[in-house]
Amino acid sequence: MILLSYFAIYVIWGSTFLAIRLAVGSIPPLLMMGVRCTLAGLVLLGLAALRREWPAARDWRPGLAAGALMFGLPYAALAWAEVRISSGMAALLVATLPFWLIVIEWACGRRPSARTMTGLGIGLAGVVLLVADSVSAPASVLPMAAIVAGELAWAAGSVYLQPRLPRSLALNAGMPLTAGGVLLLLGSASIGELRGFNVQTVTASSLLALGYLIVFGSILAFSAYMFLLRRAPASRVATHAYVNPLIAVALGALAVNEPINASIVTASVVIASGVALVLGAGHAEHDGALVSARVPSGANHRPVSASAKI
Repeated sequence: MILLSYFAIYVIWGSTFLAIRLAVGSIPPLLMMGVRCTLAGLVLLGLAALRREWPAARDWRPGLAAGALMFGLPYAALAWAEVRISSGMAALLVATLPFWLIVIEWACGRRPSARTMTGLGIGLAGVVLLVADSVSAPASVLPMAAIVAGELAWAAGSVYLQPRLPRSLALNAGMPLTAGGVLLLLGSASIGELRGFNVQTVTASSLLALGYLIVFGSILAFSAYMFLLRRAPASRVATHAYVNPLIAVALGALAVNEPINASIVTASVVIASGVALVLGAGHAEHDGALVSARVPSGANHRPVSASAKI
């Protein structure tokens, strides 16, 4: 399950950037994201109801906060930005997520290991190579800043709010998705996206892309993300943000003939090396925890990091 979950957040989420670009081709950005999140959330809440798992009234407060931070702000920024910049560039900027998570976790007293920080630094260097090679127009600065701000909001939601949600995985993923989706729909209506929008003008490619985002990008991949957050530090799970750009750039080249140059190849190797270091640090911490668990009572040992409980 852990390997499949990492596959979901690495590969499936990497493919969603192209799907978003196709979906907003004929659907207003906030409306598209709102429909995506709301439908996915309702499906998950329905599955929870079939299993007789019901959220308590007090669970909706963190659920609403998580929906705003993890979907309302980031998805609105991402959808709006992808109308103005390429899907590959958007994916590269999402790769700033692990660094916001490191800062927030560190502020909570969860200091990462030196190996983890080294791996994240190497991964950031690869992202910088890609961004430096891709930025060419001043008009792209505001969309890029919006995506980075959205990733900061996602990091805050992951670290502070996720542990306060119900233990049920379906509720854990379904409540923030539904809340975030409703907020996005309200935002869409407030800025006038529905005025002049005609459902009959939506293309088949946009509908297919929206369906892919609902089923694979939200229901499967976000459930996998929440599953992993219970078993590893958020900064380690966030290594998906390094792999996603590689998938996005590769799909962009295959689907819409975006160029792949020497800088992209070099950056890909650097990013992969950084991710390998971070994941390797995670295995080392896990092995250390197993050893400490076998130490007899009274022996000197180091407790497991609190960040492993996220």
